[in-house]
Amino acid sequence: MTGRVENGKGRILGNDSGIALFLVLWVLMLLSVIVGEFCHAMRTETNVTRNYKEQAQAYYIALAGLHRAVAELVQDRASGGKTVVIEEGVDITKSVSNKKAVKEEEVPVEASNWRINAEIPPEAFGAGRFHVRIGNESGKVNLNEANESVLKMLLAAFDLDEKEKDILVDSILDWRDTNNLHRLNGAEDDFYRSLKNPYECKDGDFDTVEELLLVRGVTEELFYGGLDEMVTLVKDVRSSTRARRPKTKQSTQVSGSQKINVNAASPRMLRVLPGMTEEAVEAIVEYRREADLESLNDLVSVVGADTAAMVEPLITFQPSPYYTVEAVGMVNDTPIRQGIEVLVQIDGRQKTGYRILQWRDRLRQKVANER
Repeated sequence: MTGRVENGKGRILGNDSGIALFLVLWVLMLLSVIVGEFCHAMRTETNVTRNYKEQAQAYYIALAGLHRAVAELVQDRASGGKTVVIEEGVDITKSVSNKKAVKEEEVPVEASNWRINAEIPPEAFGAGRFHVRIGNESGKVNLNEANESVLKMLLAAFDLDEKEKDILVDSILDWRDTNNLHRLNGAEDDFYRSLKNPYECKDGDFDTVEELLLVRGVTEELFYGGLDEMVTLVKDVRSSTRARRPKTKQSTQVSGSQKINVNAASPRMLRVLPGMTEEAVEAIVEYRREADLESLNDLVSVVGADTAAMVEPLITFQPSPYYTVEAVGMVNDTPIRQGIEVLVQIDGRQKTGYRILQWRDRLRQKVANER
C-alpha cells in the first residue's frame, strides 16, 4: 500500500511527498530564524567588544592628556619665567660646571598654550586625540572663608530674589559656624530636624562642595546650574596661613585668600564683580586667549580705569598652586568620549612635583564639545 487514493476522476487525494516538502520548508524557516538570531547576537557582541575597546582607548588617551597638562604645569612652575642661555661655542656637556658659560636670565618667554582658561587645541595621540582644559582654584570663592558680602556677590550670578539670597547666605553661614543660634534668615538644627528626612546642622566647615545641597535654600537646579563650579574648598590658596574668621561678627573686608584671580575666574564669576559689564567680561576673555593679565595696568587697558578701580579690592592676579585639570580622550572616527577631572597641587617639595588631591572619572559637556 502506498497511501495513495484515487477518486472517480483519477486525481490523487493524498501524497506523502507533499507533507515531506512542507516539513522541509518549515525546518528551513526555523533554521533561518536560529541563524539570524545567532548572527544578531554575534554582531551585538562584536559591537559591545569594540565599544569597550574604544572606551578603554579613549580613557587612556584622556589619561595621557592629563599627564601632559600636569607636566606642563610642573615645568612652568619650576622655570618661574627663567630660561637657560648657553653661550655660543661652549660644549653643552661641560656647561653645568661652567658658571660663565651657562646662566639663567629673565627673558621674555613665549606665552604657553597650557595656561588656565586658555583655548588648548586638541592634540593627536595614538589612535585618537585629547582635549584638555586647565582651571585654577583661585578663580573661585572659598566656601569656608567667604564672608557675607562675598557670598551675596556670588549669588548675584543667579536669578534669585533678595529674600532667597538672604536665606541662602544666612543658612550657609549658620551651617559652618560652631554655635546653634540661627541668623535672621538662616537655619539650625530645629529647621533640619523638621524635614521629611531629618538631619542636624553641620556647625563646622564644609568637607565637600556637594555638602551645599544639604543647606537650606540650595536646590539641585541652583547647585548644578553653575554654583558648584564657582566655589572651592581649597584653603590658603594664596597664603601660607589660613585667614581667621571672627567668631562673633562677620567681617566686611575681603582678605587676600578671598580675592578672585581675574585670570582664573569664569565668565560667570567675572559678571558678579561690581561694575563689570558684559562688554568688559568679553574683553577680558578675549585678552586671556593670548596672555594673562599681570597687573592692574593691564586690566585698565582692557576694561578702563573706572571698572578696574571698582573691582580692584576684590581681585588678584596671583594664581594658587591648586589646579583643576579636565581631559577628554577621543578615538578617531568614533563618537566615543571618556573624561577625567583632577584637582592637583603643584608642589616642588613633592618628588614628582605635584600631588593629586581629587580624582573623578567623568565627562563634562564644556570639555567634551570639541571645538
